[in-house]
Amino acid sequence: MEIKASDVKNLRDKTGAGMMDCKKALVEAGGDFSKAEKILKSLGLAAAAKRAGRATNEGRIFINENSQQGVVLELSCETDFVAKNDDFKTLGNSLCAKIIEKNISSIEDNELETSIKDTIGKIKENIMLKRFKVLEADNDELFSSYIHGEGRIGVLVKLKIADAALKDNETVKELAFNLALHVAAFAPLFISSADVPDNYKKEQEEIFQKQAQSLGKPENVLQGIVKGKLKKHFSEICFLDQNYVKDEKMKVQQTLDTIGKEVGSTISIVDFIYYRVGQE
Repeated sequence: MEIKASDVKNLRDKTGAGMMDCKKALVEAGGDFSKAEKILKSLGLAAAAKRAGRATNEGRIFINENSQQGVVLELSCETDFVAKNDDFKTLGNSLCAKIIEKNISSIEDNELETSIKDTIGKIKENIMLKRFKVLEADNDELFSSYIHGEGRIGVLVKLKIADAALKDNETVKELAFNLALHVAAFAPLFISSADVPDNYKKEQEEIFQKQAQSLGKPENVLQGIVKGKLKKHFSEICFLDQNYVKDEKMKVQQTLDTIGKEVGSTISIVDFIYYRVGQE
């Protein structure tokens, strides 16, 4: 039977499949548009299975947030060209929205996997949902997010405001954004030194002790050197102890205190997520 070029174009616009694939599907379906869609979908799933073993070393970070929830997600692909593709971006944003809307907690969710396979059929490159994390916010908490460059780094920060009415205060919102920017720039591992696990502290202390022993100093002096090295190390990896990105003369904690006094409410960092493409 004769297949109209307009039908081929309409099927391509709806599915994103190639022109020849659309024409073949319409021929096989006897011109039935719905059947042709199903044929293309099955072809896309088969293509996804073939591409499943290909390495996915590129990708993009996506973020979605509302007043109660925020999600950060890493979607990986084979090439940086696809990481900039509109279909790939649409997929990442839709996955974030589904995770929040349906309270999804696992990367192995069937609905997420189906969406990914459908896009693989269009893009013809392997795509993997590498990871995601969701944060919940109470009424006195707010989110701020930042995505760097072409989605190589994504940050979500959660702040607590003693006076919940100040969540929409411009000074508070500016601070929240700058703190997300700060995390993107300095990639802290912990909020404060109190959050550092004991085994990590012990490991670092042993490393610094070995370094100090080569100096040939008295034991009491060596212990002072080790303590100094630990303090410096924690100031580099703990959010509150880092020099603030907008004013390196101030620590992040000092900045929180200063702006808290300015707006008349205590402000604290509750949690944060830092994702970088390819990060283990």
